[in-house]
Amino acid sequence: MAKPEMKTEADAFRAAFHERMHANNMYGLWELASQMTAQPQPKMIPHMWPWSVTESIIAESAQAVPVGDERRALQLFNPGLGGRWATTNNLIAAVQVLLPGEVARAHRHTPTAIRFIIEGTGAYTAVDGERVYMAPGDLILTPSWSFHDHGNETKDRVVWMDGLDIPLIASLEAMFFQFYRAQRVPATRPANASKQLHGHAHIGPTWVKEKSMASPLLLYSWEQTLQALNALRDHEGSPFDGVLLEYRHPQTGGPVLPTMACMIQLLRPGERTKAHRHTGSAVYYVVNGAGATIIDGQQFKWSKGDIVALPPWALHEHANSSANSDAVLFSIQDLPVLNALGLYHEEALTENDGHQKVASTFKPA
Repeated sequence: MAKPEMKTEADAFRAAFHERMHANNMYGLWELASQMTAQPQPKMIPHMWPWSVTESIIAESAQAVPVGDERRALQLFNPGLGGRWATTNNLIAAVQVLLPGEVARAHRHTPTAIRFIIEGTGAYTAVDGERVYMAPGDLILTPSWSFHDHGNETKDRVVWMDGLDIPLIASLEAMFFQFYRAQRVPATRPANASKQLHGHAHIGPTWVKEKSMASPLLLYSWEQTLQALNALRDHEGSPFDGVLLEYRHPQTGGPVLPTMACMIQLLRPGERTKAHRHTGSAVYYVVNGAGATIIDGQQFKWSKGDIVALPPWALHEHANSSANSDAVLFSIQDLPVLNALGLYHEEALTENDGHQKVASTFKPA
């Protein structure tokens, strides 16, 4: 048996030096340089939550979980993030259900939030004393530190997708949370007041001088969104995203929230986009249609109600599998953060005519 090599005096000195350095909470750059990677290497993985599974769990949650101080909201944890409260590195998506007669208690928090309505008409989110009434396809905003409660005075359940920047706020250690003193915030403004004031394309009130970082328009109706998509369906659109539109701040033209962009995209019958990748993550909700998204060679076949998580710097392309019907995807993205920090980068796939080869197909557990 070979004898172990004897350490030289220099080796022993070096080992003792590192041990003493680490004991004093210091690490050498020479030990850490491997973490300066040539390109992003996200820990999150692409994943999909099929509506066939999510809907059944929603139905069960309505019986198993009462609405108390907290909401009946199913948080979508990314399997690659080790149990973190996160769907992507910066965003959390959830599916929330409110039954007839229920009220979700008023609170506020520093994370910003959006609601994209999946099912049910006539329930509301009240934001700082303004009731914003819901219909399928509507986008409703809850800016940071705004008191808000949810209520369902209809005879049917209401379901929506939540999107929040909780992982980002947690990493910045800027989390604040507070319950309101009562279950609901008293109404101090007319219902849908922000839509009456700010919901007119290219026209705005001159007497409103404040320009908040979050959009003052709390409701982006599906009717107007669909009208905009149809008005542009004959345009060439993006080679990577089809007809992709961003919900905009009516005063500044910027994103609706300082940390979260909201997008809607139309994939026309038979349309297949080319592959690209970019910094920043996204969560897609399938509003209508059926098709597939290929992420780093893995195919995710989706249909109405499915939710797909896209990691940063992952090659991705979309395809509408129907020759006769549109497919529509809503998404939340952390794009404003990347843009504000000058860290947004994008790259197109140039080989194979801009398309990936499918190596595997996602199968839910």
